[in-house]
Amino acid sequence: MVGLGPRRPPSRKGSLRGGVEPAKVRCDDDVGSISDHILGMRSMADVPKDLAEEIQKLEKHFTVEPAKLKEITNHFVSELAKGLTVEGGSIPMNPTWVMSYPDGYETGTYLALDMGGTNLRVCQITLTDEKSEFDIIQSKYRMPEELKSGTSEELWEYIAECLYQFLETHHGDCTKLEKIPLGFTFSYPATQNYIDEGILQRWTKGFDIDGVEGENIVPMFEEALKARGVPIKLAAIINDTTGTLIASAYTDTAMKIGCIFGTGCNAAYMEDCGSIPKIADLNLPADLPMAINCEWGAFDNEHKVLPRTPYDVIIDKESPRPGQQAFEKMIAGLYLGEIFRLILVDLHDNKNIHIFENQDIALLRKPYSLDASFLSAIEEDPWENLQETYDLFSKKLNLTCTRPELELIRRTAELIGTRAARLSACGVAAICKKKGYESCHVGADGSVFNKYPYFKERGAKALREILDWPEKKSKKEEDPIEVLTAEDGSGVGAALIAALTLKRINEGNMAGILHPENFK
Repeated sequence: MVGLGPRRPPSRKGSLRGGVEPAKVRCDDDVGSISDHILGMRSMADVPKDLAEEIQKLEKHFTVEPAKLKEITNHFVSELAKGLTVEGGSIPMNPTWVMSYPDGYETGTYLALDMGGTNLRVCQITLTDEKSEFDIIQSKYRMPEELKSGTSEELWEYIAECLYQFLETHHGDCTKLEKIPLGFTFSYPATQNYIDEGILQRWTKGFDIDGVEGENIVPMFEEALKARGVPIKLAAIINDTTGTLIASAYTDTAMKIGCIFGTGCNAAYMEDCGSIPKIADLNLPADLPMAINCEWGAFDNEHKVLPRTPYDVIIDKESPRPGQQAFEKMIAGLYLGEIFRLILVDLHDNKNIHIFENQDIALLRKPYSLDASFLSAIEEDPWENLQETYDLFSKKLNLTCTRPELELIRRTAELIGTRAARLSACGVAAICKKKGYESCHVGADGSVFNKYPYFKERGAKALREILDWPEKKSKKEEDPIEVLTAEDGSGVGAALIAALTLKRINEGNMAGILHPENFK
């Protein structure tokens, strides 16, 4: 695993790649060094006044100072606690019925199904006799966009077909197979009174399928499996974040929190049952651990502390679920590109600002046409003249950018990406403060965490500011709380949770099991 200590950003390249002629960039002004790229900005000396003023306005909108980070974190702590009460709060804080960490000696073969916002992944995980070791076979299937607003029957039939194809590919005739235990990573807010049950609270990540919210997804899923003849027995419904926590703890005993920063965002951690008032009637031992799926994307739905901009307001208003997932809409990959797009369209439509003049911005006007990878490419552009950004706008949006426009584009991407990372740190800090963790590891996964430039470094800096850590004595010194690259939560984590569930059933612990007869 790799820690998140600051690293020196790549130096900017001053020459044009591949012999590209300078004429491709319409303005040949020099650009200052950005060796301070992560925290600072590029030279704006040659940017016209109108664009420079807009950049300053954007900086004011998107910069989150340390004092504000601390305010957000303190409110976050209180909202986490509120979510555990009988009355509840905006953060659901769902008990998952995962009631122990793995010890590294789990064995057996399990399937894992990961239903994310972009892909459907099927894995076969074999937990070996060697401590904390496993073998994995996996296949990915695209989650068709049309399914996200189709019928529930179409969704479950598609998933069952993918599972059938996977088993047929790796095992042959499905009719001759014994039922294989499955851990289902269902990465959406769900109430779980039992580990083999999942009542969808609301769709996220762009899904909007009627007839599923408020319902237990398990009967729908099992009906589709039965109809297709898929030899599987469901052992556990889990969230990808819970899986991330368990998979990371399988190889690192210092892991205390699992996080996802991808299409959506979320976190999971172990809480003592005695600190969960809403399950007090179950009379579970007070010191018994229970993994909590926070669903913290819903933090501050009341808009009390998050520094929303006019663009965040538009994102929320035009989303399938206005008034929900306030935190997620400011930091998740699904929305970063759209925030960026809204800013550029707004600037173009302002007659006092000169950007993309005399050009058709029809492609830019298409909602959600730009994703987080678009911003990543801009921030990763290694050329002093921002040649790759120029090419990106030309190919993707049919727009020819001047040098000042490229500077504005670059700075806008930096501001959006930096804000996302800094706000993300508030959630991590809040759980640590609530649990009293002064040192631990946090396992993080997701496309934004893994692929967005400088997300890790920016988040680490914000965490340091929030928790008032002293300056490091050397660059090699680790932070007290380190956010590390997680193990495979939705695959290995799901398999481990299936194994842990079967293990405790065999030991006679039926707490949180709806259908123990299915495990015989």
